[in-house]
Amino acid sequence: MPRPTAILETVLYTDDLDRAARFYEEVMGLAPLFSDARMRAFDVAGRGVLLIFVRGATRAPVPTPGGSIPPHDGSGPLHIAFAIAADDLPAWRETLALRGIAIESTVTWPRGGTSVYFRDPDGHCLELATPGLWPGY
Repeated sequence: MPRPTAILETVLYTDDLDRAARFYEEVMGLAPLFSDARMRAFDVAGRGVLLIFVRGATRAPVPTPGGSIPPHDGSGPLHIAFAIAADDLPAWRETLALRGIAIESTVTWPRGGTSVYFRDPDGHCLELATPGLWPGY
């Protein structure tokens, strides 16, 4: 049976696309890949893409020259975890503090990893996770 090789895209939804884009560029350090009136795309360390859509902009099929993208949507605060190096955790804590972003929770996992949780401007739960959280990571 064939298996996926990675998760390529992760999607979050926003009520203010410009505000969300600034957050992911300036706070999270993600490089922009694409921008239009309904979405922004960001490179995540060359290993994935974070898509930020205007809430409601994906509830109908989107025609493209190559076919139609099926509708999708999300409501309420969603969650994504960003992998970080353990040595970078203190710098991330400092970055969040300097930006006035409260750390909601810190978890030290039995395998040795640490997760730091905080919110983006739309209330999505973001996690910075060091190695040791999951087998193989």
